[in-house]
Amino acid sequence: MSWGIIGGTGLTELAGLELLGQDWPDTPFGKPSAPLVHGRMGEQEVIFLARHGKPHCIPPHRINYRANLWALKAAGAQRIVAVNAVGGIHPALGTGVFCVPDQIIDYTWGRASSFFEDDLEHVVHVDFSWPYDAELSQRLVGILQQHKLPHHPGGVYAATQGPRLETAAEIARMERDGADLVGMTGMPEAALARELELPYACLALVVNPAAGKSDELITMAAIEAVITQGMSQVKEVLVALIDR
Repeated sequence: MSWGIIGGTGLTELAGLELLGQDWPDTPFGKPSAPLVHGRMGEQEVIFLARHGKPHCIPPHRINYRANLWALKAAGAQRIVAVNAVGGIHPALGTGVFCVPDQIIDYTWGRASSFFEDDLEHVVHVDFSWPYDAELSQRLVGILQQHKLPHHPGGVYAATQGPRLETAAEIARMERDGADLVGMTGMPEAALARELELPYACLALVVNPAAGKSDELITMAAIEAVITQGMSQVKEVLVALIDR
């Protein structure tokens, strides 16, 4: 089984991971955000991709999502776990809490969001009723439970355009729409994985209260501090998932 992991830098430092090399392939949609890092953990092959590039310099609305997913599939990835830093809307999703969402609302615009656009023999529609793979998501939730990490099983991910953070009024609207967490990279990534028939699940870490959910200003310094602290827990979950 070959695992595709999409996230930030630093995830190649998983305990027990044997690094095998890296390559930066071309795809019909251009180059992915960064080189694919190949490794092995026991019998499992692992392919890492830094969504925002190396260094972390590609904003959410400029990511080449199609090239990223295509490259992972072409390299042999058979399932995808996406690691996302998000804002918490639901009261249970405080800073430092994990969430494995089961639904998504797409508020993005202008992003290349499908492989089925040009030179088609017929129009293609994929079923996206349940955007995340249920079995893979349940495995993530089980690991979070076993490792006693703070988490919320299930939730609705609101995908926004970025790169700016949202207004308090926008978050209030999303909450009325039923959103529990908010991020900028969930779409079209999940939909593209579905088009490629890749099981896809999201491991989201809440790094700040969404706008209007706290009296304090949202600062990048505070967000980065939570990401740094939470990265060891992210690695712990991924090692347990892959090692199984």
